[in-house]
Amino acid sequence: SVMNAIDLAAVEAAHRRIGDSIRRTPCLEPTALSERCGLRLLLKLETLQHTGSFKPRGALNKILALDDEEKRRGVIAASAGNHAQGVAFAARSVGVESLIVMPEATPLLKIANTEALGARVELEGATLDESLERAHELERQEGLTFVHPFDDPAIIAGQGTVGLEILEQVPDADAIVCPIGGGGLISGIATAVRARAPRVAIYGVQSESAPSMKRSFDAERWQEAPVGATIAEGIALKRPGRLTQPIVQSLVEDIQLVSEAEIEAAVFELLEVAKILTEGAGAAGYAALRQDRFSALADKTVVVVLCGANVDMNILDRIIERSLLQQHRLVRLRITISDRPGGLARLLDLVAEHKANILHIHQNRVFTEAAFWEVDAELILETRNREH
Repeated sequence: SVMNAIDLAAVEAAHRRIGDSIRRTPCLEPTALSERCGLRLLLKLETLQHTGSFKPRGALNKILALDDEEKRRGVIAASAGNHAQGVAFAARSVGVESLIVMPEATPLLKIANTEALGARVELEGATLDESLERAHELERQEGLTFVHPFDDPAIIAGQGTVGLEILEQVPDADAIVCPIGGGGLISGIATAVRARAPRVAIYGVQSESAPSMKRSFDAERWQEAPVGATIAEGIALKRPGRLTQPIVQSLVEDIQLVSEAEIEAAVFELLEVAKILTEGAGAAGYAALRQDRFSALADKTVVVVLCGANVDMNILDRIIERSLLQQHRLVRLRITISDRPGGLARLLDLVAEHKANILHIHQNRVFTEAAFWEVDAELILETRNREH
């Protein structure tokens, strides 16, 4: 119906072009998670791609297709996330110079990681939008080639190579579930897969905090949506791609939203049960299946794309603690005890008897309603579950 930006041939060409430079990432079947989701689940681990996300695929396809003069001048991008490292890695692989404009508040580790991949980093702008403006200025001034995170036919075709690999690895797949930010990854996958294996359905997932593609999909026209705070920053975009939105509209079966709490729980479960690390955006697809958002997929063979694993360790630490709390494996008790010798010892004996582990203990005599010869003891304990 619509003439889309790319076709199967473009994805196949990308596959041939970038084949030597990327990893053909595994597609694993964690049986424990299949049982929890009520279907045959396979996970496409783009978390194990170079730089920890699928992004080098599109960037390599874009940069390898440049002519000699464009390669000599170099490339530019604006990103504080996976796109920055994807472009830096791709440029270095091809022997091209890259300049990445990052917002001023970008964490030092992300800057260091991007520089370690050979990119020149310039810090400019309070927001990514301001960094983008600066990148377009420099693009014009220095004659650089701009590498867009999603809205470029070469980028979409490169990301689509994930779909070709999935069809090789899971020829009997019924459906593929993919997180959506700007829509580059799902557009590429859908283009390749629907052309090669039309019986395979493609489903998209966004965070409730950033539902722009879902809104566009439901309204059947391009729309913006405000972005709230989210741990899935990799898919938090106000506006979907102009090229990707029509592709999604014509080839994707359905898009569903997941909550922040559901994404957190998914990151934790993938880590604890399947031993797989994902970032919030990477876990969104699994979160949707785990919450039974796509009832049509019960008992089917479903591949979920885990698109990235670049989660800040401090954020991961908080996700783990909050999830332990949710599951009653971490608990805080405040108990009023006798403020006499032996009062605390009796309490600790009880805790030991019930085989809980004390992480932290604090006694409070002042900020309390307790009587004069009493004290509030506050304990943080490791427990097994709610019953415990």
